Amino acid sequence: MLFEGIVTAMVTPMNSEQSLNFEATKKHIDFLIDKGIHALFILGTNGEFHVLSFEEKCEFAQFVIEYVNKRIPVYVGAGECSTKETIRLAQAYERFGADAISVITPYLVRINQDEIIQHYTMIAQSVQIPVILYNIPANTGVNIDASSLEVLMKIPNIKGIKDSSGNSETIQSYRSIIKDNDFSLLIGSDSKILEGLKLGAKGAVASTSNVIPEHILSLYDSFNNGNIELAEKLQRDVDVIRNVFKLATVPSIVKRCVSLRGVGVGEARYPVLSIGNQFDDQIIKMLQFYGLR
Repeated sequence: MLFEGIVTAMVTPMNSEQSLNFEATKKHIDFLIDKGIHALFILGTNGEFHVLSFEEKCEFAQFVIEYVNKRIPVYVGAGECSTKETIRLAQAYERFGADAISVITPYLVRINQDEIIQHYTMIAQSVQIPVILYNIPANTGVNIDASSLEVLMKIPNIKGIKDSSGNSETIQSYRSIIKDNDFSLLIGSDSKILEGLKLGAKGAVASTSNVIPEHILSLYDSFNNGNIELAEKLQRDVDVIRNVFKLATVPSIVKRCVSLRGVGVGEARYPVLSIGNQFDDQIIKMLQFYGLR
């Protein structure tokens, strides 16, 4: 499997009592597929994996995989601090029919590169499905070095890396290692989508595509069609929604944007506080900027 295109880092819809909302999940999935999104990435950072129980993750993953029903690929976040618990999740997702798992680096304790290699090796060897490494050092305190990537990409079912470092040098170092191998670099920073594509990334895992999938897809298509001037404008215009996302804690603001776009996905789970409607004016102006209101 070659991971490419625009992948939505999907939010996890919640009911008012903060339980999983499966009806809203269906509506949001259908909305994204109808807009042409190439794949879904569920239970990642924007999917609030860190505040969901093992049982909730399994229930949500199984529901999404079955509802999508192979219309587009579904990549599922399986990252935990413990290698054992990550393997437990990964094997469950494999049973449910996930197209791939994405595994964030362990967080809280700053493990070294040998430990990163061991962690990912053990996880990849525990399943048959493809594994996507997930690098987000600002959140985890740990960076996957290019030298570690060089070792890990030799494992047959480690087939890609999502880089959310936002660091151009990191992207370039990964690209120099990957070269022409059957291995995908996906950009996880929405401000770096075009830069990543220019450097050889195959696509992006974009939280903004929860709200403005048309715009993010146009950016990707413009680049692939050789219309770099338009792609550069579309990339600059992504700053409008990114500035709105900075108004409150992610994913509360992302979910409010999705709700005002038309699918009520509820609020973020505690400890993230409700933002209510305090930023609705700014969100509506943002949607108007993109011609969505």
